[in-house]
Amino acid sequence: MSESQKVAVRSDATPPGVNSVDRFFKISERGSTFAREIRGGFATFFTMAYILVLNPIILGSAKDKFGHQLDAVQLTTATALVAAVMTIIMGVGGNLPLALAAGLGLNAVVAFQIAPLMSWDDAMGLVVLEGLLICVLVVTGLREAVMHAIPQPLKQAISVGIGLFIAFIGFVDAGFVSRMPDAANTTVPVQLGGVGRLAGWPILVFCLGVLLTIALLARKVKGAILISIVTMTVVAMIINSVADIKAWGLTTPAWPDKVVDTPDFGLLGDFSLFGAFGETTAITVVLLIFTLILSDFFDTMGTVVGISAEAGLLDDQGKVPNLGRVLLIDGAAAVAGGASSSSSATSYIESAAGVGEGSRTGFSNLITGGLFGLALFLTPLLTIVPLQAAAPALVAVGFLMMTQVKHIDWDKYEIAIPAFLTIAVMPFTYSITNGIGAGFLAYVVIKTVLGKAKDIHWLLWGTSALFLVYFAIDPIEQVLGVK
Repeated sequence: MSESQKVAVRSDATPPGVNSVDRFFKISERGSTFAREIRGGFATFFTMAYILVLNPIILGSAKDKFGHQLDAVQLTTATALVAAVMTIIMGVGGNLPLALAAGLGLNAVVAFQIAPLMSWDDAMGLVVLEGLLICVLVVTGLREAVMHAIPQPLKQAISVGIGLFIAFIGFVDAGFVSRMPDAANTTVPVQLGGVGRLAGWPILVFCLGVLLTIALLARKVKGAILISIVTMTVVAMIINSVADIKAWGLTTPAWPDKVVDTPDFGLLGDFSLFGAFGETTAITVVLLIFTLILSDFFDTMGTVVGISAEAGLLDDQGKVPNLGRVLLIDGAAAVAGGASSSSSATSYIESAAGVGEGSRTGFSNLITGGLFGLALFLTPLLTIVPLQAAAPALVAVGFLMMTQVKHIDWDKYEIAIPAFLTIAVMPFTYSITNGIGAGFLAYVVIKTVLGKAKDIHWLLWGTSALFLVYFAIDPIEQVLGVK
């Protein structure tokens, strides 16, 4: 019997709560204590605090259709605010030790797939729509239909593909990989470094950061990603003070004039709910929203079940307590993320760190959320992190997402080929949507030619039809005389 299961068994014999807070959160009932909950809240925060650095870097490094970029300071404020508020709401409303913040992978979709097609306001409007639709799916019970529509191996392939995409972004952002100039007359699209080799102190910081991150992960050090980011930022600051470096990129690692500052809420409310429909085709908009829902919805389900199981909170039927409320709050977090321009917020698997320290209830979320609230006033300190110190975390997250590839049956071609295309097309085309579309279409075609068309869920048929139009939109528009 696992430790989490033992805790669940012991909870049946625990005395009633000693006070109203204990009774409300069922702390004693679940075999926990205030000390464990507080310790778990700190552990969860320090394990996922890296998002305060990475989210502004990912979103801030991208440009929208009109060449505009989001302000890093405002992004840090928005990221911390949404994480603080939604984590506390999840604790009080869902009573699970499940923290929320801007989702990695989801922010990459917004930054590199959606924003180039429209303005930032329009892109964040799609995130709000995605969150509202998830709430509708939860309320109407359609989540089960959506869950069963996509074969599990394809869901895993999507996560793997996003992992490779994120890792590739990390290599590119750090300058470890760069695009070959067109004038080179070569068929090689990318190269090592900026000139075919690694050069410069910033690249050294990145390489050392990758080695440090993977070493800490291999040692299973809690907070490995955050430790690496902080350590390499300090190293970068030292190097920047003694070496002659022309440019680090978007952020220069220099100590700010002040560590504490008033939060800048300038991005709050900067979204256009239906503006995207005026910037691109309706089919493209629908597919982009579907991509966000797919990435958010299924990752959340896996995270919620995984954290609840680890905490020993699943019932005899394997059900999550308060699942309806938990999923509704998660959908509301996506809305909050879009409304604040910090991208869709979602449940974090890093909450397992808090569970490992003893968290069993939503009380620990009050601690985690409070620490995110404190971070609102430390924006200047958080915005000195250079890309080269943060990008190793993207590579590490890519590895962690890549591990799901082991669950795919590679001997079964009817699922292996669609999974491969999903995984490969994402980084190769710099598009998550393209990867999902390629995988869905391949799955439908292969199932059909094998005489197994009846095994395909009707929602998958409909989605694949949309992807077919998406990929063939240019000849379709020519035939219809649109162009």
